[in-house]
Amino acid sequence: MTLQACKVVVKQVPEMVNKECGRRFFKELESCMNIDRPSIVFDCSRVRKMDKAAVYLLLCCLEEAMKRNGDVKLAGIPSGARAQLELIGAHRLFEMFDTEAEAVNSFRRVPSRSVVNRFEKSSLPPTSEDVT
Repeated sequence: MTLQACKVVVKQVPEMVNKECGRRFFKELESCMNIDRPSIVFDCSRVRKMDKAAVYLLLCCLEEAMKRNGDVKLAGIPSGARAQLELIGAHRLFEMFDTEAEAVNSFRRVPSRSVVNRFEKSSLPPTSEDVT
C-alpha cells in the first residue's frame, strides 16, 4: 500500500454563522474542495454558538468533501458548541480534536492493520460462488 502525502487545509470558522456568512465561507472554501480527496480541518475555537446555520454549513462542507473522497475534521470546539453538536447527533459525523495540530496530524496517520484487514476476502460475507 502506498500512502501519498496530502495537503491539509485549515480554515477558521467564523464566530457567528448566518446565511450570508455561510455562503461566503463556503465560496471561499470551494477552491480547496475542487480537488481529489480534500483534507480539511475547521478550527472552531472562535465559535460561540453552534446553531442551525453553523451545523448546516459544516454538513454542506462535509458532503462536498465526501463527494470527492475527502474528509472534514473539527478542531478546538468550545464546550458549549461541542454540547450542541452532541445534542443533535452531529458529533457522530465528524472527527473532533482538541487542537488544530492533532486534527492535521490525523490525516497523516498510517491506517491500522485492523482497518486494512477488514477488506481481505476472508472477512467478507460469503458470496454465491463461495457456497457452491
